[in-house]
Amino acid sequence: MESVVFEVLADSTRRRIVETLGAGERAVHVLVEAVDIQQSGVSRHLRILHDAGFVRVRAEGQERLYSLCAGPFRELDKWMRQYRGLWEARLDRFGAELNRRQRARAGKRREIHP
Repeated sequence: MESVVFEVLADSTRRRIVETLGAGERAVHVLVEAVDIQQSGVSRHLRILHDAGFVRVRAEGQERLYSLCAGPFRELDKWMRQYRGLWEARLDRFGAELNRRQRARAGKRREIHP
């Protein structure tokens, strides 16, 4: 996977734009309100997201409406899948240890307060 995907999403404003667009297509003025920066800044971030393939734009009268493209997110998911098994195995072991400790604590409480 190209590092550009990570570079694009490394910026917190672009991540907020992506999160806002996760709810569906939005006009620029809605995105300006959501990320609370000036329209010129939002437009710059949208251009970066568009150039990287994260968003598409369509004109509706005077408005420009933005929506997410699935491609880069599929690419991210594919890349993360190779590590998911490792994470899940570690989380499973962590969960088993937590359960073991909780059972041990409950057993001690029963010994103290029969």
